[in-house]
Amino acid sequence: MTTRTFRPYDPETLWLLPPSPRDWLPENHWAYFLSDMVDELNLQPILAAYGGVTPYHPQLLVRVLLYVYAVGIPASRQIARELEEDVAFRVLAANQRPDFRTLSDFRKQHLAALAVLFVQVLKLCQQAGLVKLGHIALDGTKVKANASKHKAMSYGRMVTEEAQLTAEVERLLTQAEAADAQDDATYGPDRRGDELPAELARRKQRLQTIRAAKVVLEQEAQAEAALKQLAYEARQTEGPRQGRPPQPPSPVPHPKAQRNFTDPESRIMPDAGAKGSVVQGYNCQAAVDATAQIIVAADVTDEANDKQQALPMLSQVLAQTGQVPRTVTMDAGYFSEANVTVLTALGCRPLIPPDRQRHSQAVPMAPRGRPSTGLSVADRMRRTLRTRRGRRLYAWRKAIVEPVFGQIKQGRGYRQFLLRGMRQVRGEWALICTTHNMPKLWTALRHQRRRPGEALRALGSSRKVKRKARS
Repeated sequence: MTTRTFRPYDPETLWLLPPSPRDWLPENHWAYFLSDMVDELNLQPILAAYGGVTPYHPQLLVRVLLYVYAVGIPASRQIARELEEDVAFRVLAANQRPDFRTLSDFRKQHLAALAVLFVQVLKLCQQAGLVKLGHIALDGTKVKANASKHKAMSYGRMVTEEAQLTAEVERLLTQAEAADAQDDATYGPDRRGDELPAELARRKQRLQTIRAAKVVLEQEAQAEAALKQLAYEARQTEGPRQGRPPQPPSPVPHPKAQRNFTDPESRIMPDAGAKGSVVQGYNCQAAVDATAQIIVAADVTDEANDKQQALPMLSQVLAQTGQVPRTVTMDAGYFSEANVTVLTALGCRPLIPPDRQRHSQAVPMAPRGRPSTGLSVADRMRRTLRTRRGRRLYAWRKAIVEPVFGQIKQGRGYRQFLLRGMRQVRGEWALICTTHNMPKLWTALRHQRRRPGEALRALGSSRKVKRKARS
């Protein structure tokens, strides 16, 4: 019979000296790099918010929050569980265990300051040579809100529901008064008579919610109508035009205008991932540099149309990097003559097709010679995109920005926001984009001869030297 010998194993063995948590993680683990990176970030806006109390150290909570967004588990209760069970979490928290309420409150209180870290991390990526701005691609993706689309109601249905609920409330009130009179006759006048039946209370609450949402839609429609009225009056002074005259704007909301009761700032938008379907959510924008797929600008809007987002996003790129990208590619949803004209005036080459391109569409012949001087902005853009260089640059767009959305939504699981409201969602999207860039920087620095943390500190010190020289 063969004798088998195993290494000693006894789960109940007591250790004479407690081990260091750092002995349980590989030396090149990404959590160590994140910890070093937090040391290089300016957390003064967060530190300044604390007074005489002795809470958990903000660096601890920032490290944990950045790590959880990087690995895709941002729920506070799940974070608290990981702080007990996961070695990387325990290393980052130095074996401390803030509860889920502490983590949730810290994120809510400092969400704006955490969102600013996006720019600081972007500067480190730029210093490391991961941002060249030779070619950036801009695109948007729809992310579900923390609300159901079935909790939204159109203005037309609000009007109908309001009338129906008003009639039901009046009927129930009449029944309640009759029941009170009958009880007084039977049991005497001891009953107070102000108790509402549960059915009546539910209908009253629903009626109040619908009326409040209806008022907001009406206020938005009136504000929009006021702006349209100015444009309408300006066109009237320009003299007669061919075709049907424009109708004056109406201050009444469109019957299909909708408002969600759970997250009123979210909107129902078409979902590009599933043809013909809609999603209750937000339109998340990202501008991505071609060198290493670093996100150089990020924002969130409640408008389904991308056309109005091109110039604000490029302005954000200029403000955060200090450079003008040489080439900017966008899909047809961003095209307008104004966008092309302004981007060209800034000094970059915009490539935005005026028409939606189909995969089965035949590739046209590349034009030859100089373009005609009488071409419109749209025709000139069509001609540019038919050239060999134009086709090659625009085809690169799909390999720049679309994989980033795949990494965020499929790889890390961010298909729905955790927070509600535009301000909170913008902060959460900034955290998601920040923790997309951080692993890219870690990947680039860990291939150098020195450790990633040492390379990161060298980047941080060089940035400080340059900042002092400029001042």
